[in-house]
Amino acid sequence: MLLGRGLIRVEMPVPANAEFAVSRTTNPYGCGSTSLLSLYRRIPMSANLHLLSEVMWDGRESAPGRSTRNALVLQASHATTGHAAATSSPASATLNALVNFESGQFAAQQVDTQAGSLVGAGAKGGPAALATEKFLAGSNPPFRADGSGGVPPLPVFSLYSAWQGLNGATAVSRARASIARGERIFNTRPVLIRGVAGLNDAPGPNGLPRTQIVGTCGTCDNTPNGGGHSTPLSLNIGIAQTDRAGTELPVFTLIHKTTGASLRTTDPGRALVTGRWADVGKFKVPGLRNLAARAPYFHDGSAATLAQVIGFYERRFRLQLTPAERADLEAFLQSL
Repeated sequence: MLLGRGLIRVEMPVPANAEFAVSRTTNPYGCGSTSLLSLYRRIPMSANLHLLSEVMWDGRESAPGRSTRNALVLQASHATTGHAAATSSPASATLNALVNFESGQFAAQQVDTQAGSLVGAGAKGGPAALATEKFLAGSNPPFRADGSGGVPPLPVFSLYSAWQGLNGATAVSRARASIARGERIFNTRPVLIRGVAGLNDAPGPNGLPRTQIVGTCGTCDNTPNGGGHSTPLSLNIGIAQTDRAGTELPVFTLIHKTTGASLRTTDPGRALVTGRWADVGKFKVPGLRNLAARAPYFHDGSAATLAQVIGFYERRFRLQLTPAERADLEAFLQSL
């Protein structure tokens, strides 16, 4: 799991007040408990933390009202007493030194094998520009105060706007034009969003669920020039569905204690923090910078390449991209 998918095992208990119980665990590695679940997740990136609104895949360190810095301090403490098996948490000064160090790390693609420098000719790629990017919680929100909308008011990414309209006279300019077209697809291509728990079941302007949203990629990834959601948001887009598991991931059968409804999942996600049935399969929206160096993708490492990531979203949201558009979008994501 570590070498093939980049996953580590994390044990989490089912909350005592959970609306569900785990009736069965099928785990190919023998960890079959139905009360203390063995989960397999990618390690979140330890850089670009200044753009975070939520810490950990399931947001368990980011309680309402807790700052991102305080959440990172807690994460450092829990990792030391958990993964590192220390007998006690480090002193406050040590924890703050850890957070200071990781908060000063910035990672982004600097050079593309075809487009060359990603900071040339007016482009704003690379870690130096990223380090100066300001973050404001709730910035560029896709929904208005009355709950209507779905498209951020500003383009999420403006890194390669200077490359729009290049004439493609050389291989480098053609590659840069492709990246700029991909950025535009990300910012503007309409996406019909249906069946996403955390979005479509949230109330719209009439107080009823928004069963259908016409948005863009920025509906979820709206943090300017960073991606990720600029406020804590957990979504279920179907990553933990068992039909994607193959034979490598465990499968948990969950039973609702009141209704008797059942479902199977490879990871209950946010539900192991809140205990809510509605949160099963939900995970935070991760940041997008430095993607080229971070394969495999998704919380479970189920996409080996960015082409596979795009393929998942094409099928899930029926994007109907042409082969050229798919190549442009991949080129852009590789440049982040």
